[in-house]
Amino acid sequence: MIEAIIYDFDGVIGDSEALANRVLAEMVSELGHPTTLEDSYRTYMGQRFEDVLATIARVTGKPLPLDFPARFQRRTLEALAARLQPVAGARDYLTAFADMPRAVASSSAPERLAVCLDTLGLATYFADRVFSASMVARGKPHPDIFLLAAARIGIAPNACLVIEDSASGVQAAKAAGMTALGLLAGSHIQPHHAEALRTAGADALAATYAEAAIFTRARRLSGASAPR
Repeated sequence: MIEAIIYDFDGVIGDSEALANRVLAEMVSELGHPTTLEDSYRTYMGQRFEDVLATIARVTGKPLPLDFPARFQRRTLEALAARLQPVAGARDYLTAFADMPRAVASSSAPERLAVCLDTLGLATYFADRVFSASMVARGKPHPDIFLLAAARIGIAPNACLVIEDSASGVQAAKAAGMTALGLLAGSHIQPHHAEALRTAGADALAATYAEAAIFTRARRLSGASAPR
């Protein structure tokens, strides 16, 4: 039975993946390694910032300029503050399950999460229950961030539902012993996305938050399995 909901942020609450990955693709291209938005999704999405930087250095074959991290953060935050929108249905879902303990567990940095939640007017929905992978030793697909969130909200991992849009996030949720719902509602979703989430171990997939609500109510009431 589900007692709490832990949300990834990018592509789950904020429709931010397209904005952030467009900035990243532009900046990696500026380093002399042409990168499309789709390349950025495939190579970097779902990683925490430190791991993204390491991957860029590996892909380009050279150390990053010392000011790259600060420039990327600045350009990304500017784009998010100006154009970020919620994932369709996210606000209604948050309202519908407002009586359940909830948290954000994201690969994004705390500063980015704060800007995004303020931009969307959702900061009060989570208060101090916003957790970044920078707070733990290992990022997704390791379970550390989800186990931290569950411990902080006082709910056993096996009673937590995780809503994720990335394969690495689903793997992390399952490694933590949680129920993983793969959400396909963000504007960044690609044709292969559903299969990737299913292969990663998602307990169910939802194309919309309306479908996510049906799954959540069923698991909350009975703990019964829903079809994939």
